[in-house]
Amino acid sequence: MISKAMQDALNDQINKELYSSYLYLSMAAYFEDANLPGFGHWMRVQEAEEREHAMKLYDFLLERGGKVMLKAIDAPKTEWKSALEVAEEVAAHEAKVTASIHALYETALKEKDYAAQVMLQWFISEQVEEEKNAAEIVANLKLIEQRGTAVLMLDHRLSKRGGD
Repeated sequence: MISKAMQDALNDQINKELYSSYLYLSMAAYFEDANLPGFGHWMRVQEAEEREHAMKLYDFLLERGGKVMLKAIDAPKTEWKSALEVAEEVAAHEAKVTASIHALYETALKEKDYAAQVMLQWFISEQVEEEKNAAEIVANLKLIEQRGTAVLMLDHRLSKRGGD
């Protein structure tokens, strides 16, 4: 049986992952409205991954005999000044998610919940990739801004991202 502290922490993380999904869907809409469908596609793939992360936690909680308690999801921001501003927000958001996953892992350690510790190892590794991808896009957009070209080339590259 899962502890109440672990159950509550997992429910909080489910909410955070669903908010991430909602935020990235809002970013996709921003890009699609700005006629940047490749950026929009990349954000839609990102949104689906975040929803998948929420469901991994959801299923894990149920498998452990816990109770899923869905909470309200805050409305995300809908306007940005540029693609770079969006990318920087994604990078900052992913760093925040990483900190939240680390705190969740600390709860698993404190609760001596070994199954949760094992499951959370996947999330810890995933966050390394998430932060790296966001940082690369920020770096590319900064390079593009310095040279004033190639946004459409990056948009095309982002449209090729798979949705596995």
